Amino acid sequence: MTDRVLKVNAYTTLDLVDARAEGHGFEESAYATLNVTSPRNDPDRVELQLELDNTQLDEVPTHADSADLSPEQARTLADALETHAAKVERARGEGSDRDAGRTDGESDD
Repeated sequence: MTDRVLKVNAYTTLDLVDARAEGHGFEESAYATLNVTSPRNDPDRVELQLELDNTQLDEVPTHADSADLSPEQARTLADALETHAAKVERARGEGSDRDAGRTDGESDD
């Protein structure tokens, strides 16, 4: 990824994920970096960062998106990720023991 905004190193959460940018009249797919971090000194938030590979995008300029989460919001997001990970595992027949049978937060995707 050229002209990178986010720093990628051994501490990056996920350095290569499939991602999608959607807007009015366009949808583009690209690899992306997805990271979760917090300030090293006096942490006051959890930061979720996403940067799509700008070499694969025509409609979106080079940039990174981030969301600042409270600890409670981060835990809510983590719970939703666990729920949907278990749902996908069950659909694939991989059988996850975690959150078995949970249906809250399910989408119609």
